[in-house]
Amino acid sequence: MSENPRYRYYVLAVLTLTLLLSVADRLVFSILIQDIKAEFAFSDTQLGLLGGVAFTATYIIAGFPAARLADRSVRKSIVAAAIGLWSLMTALCGAATGFWTLFLARTGVGVGEGCSGPASQSLIADYFRREELARAMGFLTVGSTMGTVTGLMAGGLLEQALGWRWAFVLMGLPGLLVGVLIYATIREPKRGRFAPPDVNAAQLPLRQTLRLLLGNKVYLGIAAGYAVQIMIGYGMAFWMAPVLIRQFGVSTGDVAIYLGLAFMVGGLPGPILGGYITDWLTRRDERWRAWYPGLVSVMCIAPLWMSFQSATLPLFLILFSLSYGVFVSSQAPILSGIQTAVEPAQRGFAVAFALFFNNLIGQAFGLGVIGWISDRLAAGHGVKALGLAVFWVAALAALVAMAIFAWTARQIGRAAQPT
Repeated sequence: MSENPRYRYYVLAVLTLTLLLSVADRLVFSILIQDIKAEFAFSDTQLGLLGGVAFTATYIIAGFPAARLADRSVRKSIVAAAIGLWSLMTALCGAATGFWTLFLARTGVGVGEGCSGPASQSLIADYFRREELARAMGFLTVGSTMGTVTGLMAGGLLEQALGWRWAFVLMGLPGLLVGVLIYATIREPKRGRFAPPDVNAAQLPLRQTLRLLLGNKVYLGIAAGYAVQIMIGYGMAFWMAPVLIRQFGVSTGDVAIYLGLAFMVGGLPGPILGGYITDWLTRRDERWRAWYPGLVSVMCIAPLWMSFQSATLPLFLILFSLSYGVFVSSQAPILSGIQTAVEPAQRGFAVAFALFFNNLIGQAFGLGVIGWISDRLAAGHGVKALGLAVFWVAALAALVAMAIFAWTARQIGRAAQPT
């Protein structure tokens, strides 16, 4: 395919913007939690269900058929339609009248976002070579970080100025324009463009695709480690705003600014450095694609614990941004590892299959359990209950993830051995 070499960076930038809006529309709910809780008298368990299960259930259901479609049809069209749908449903969250109407609107957001991820990552894998794919995925992950920042800061400021309902409405509108931009300006690359000549780029029957993925120990290890490890990230992204409001008594608007800046300070350099470090390390030993996320999963826990023990807000923000920056540096090796572990015709479905466990375990189960533990600790620990719940779930997830990634590294080493 003949094109301007810089064009692929334009595609990466637009898809990064798409991920930014995806995460912002998903997580704006977290900065609005206290106002929604106050209006409807929801418990933390109900809020955990709205943040996790409501979104995840349809995210998972929509992801599989969309991924199969992405492995044989025009991926840019799927991404464009997906962002239009979830943006509209985000706006409709502002019309909720109670738990179930908000639950249904959140499921609509999940449908749209579930269709986008597999197609976007598959596109990037056909625009960047294997040896630079981790860097590309690192830059893509910046979209997730900036989406978290945008969801918190824009959502908080909009809530303070116009109320939580209009915050949802105005957060949903930009995605409609980006959907048009994607459809009009992104060109569909040849599938399997950088794959070896003997690799089949044609889609296989679903049963055969599943059999190959379930027999791929490297892929399964990365997907399983990702699903457990992401419990840390979801806990940070979803629950930190109410933690700050409860522990330090700051307003929603101030939390939006302070926490948004903390996510930015840690989250901008983290994934980019993680991508460059991963590309450098894997040129020496491919097993670093699993070793690296295993190590940083554990390394981010100590500063997270110290942040929850902080007596002042500035110290909390410094330690939290350090913890978050270490954590997000792991995303580049994980995302690139999924793409390099499978064949081109499996990429979209491989991402959807990984996101199935990611959202089921990391988001639906993880957020729900944190909310449940917080409710149980509230009587004895007061305003610190939620922070303790986040920490203990994150610490356990880190240890389990490290063990899974260590096992995966052994599978990468065995796969690299000549037969």
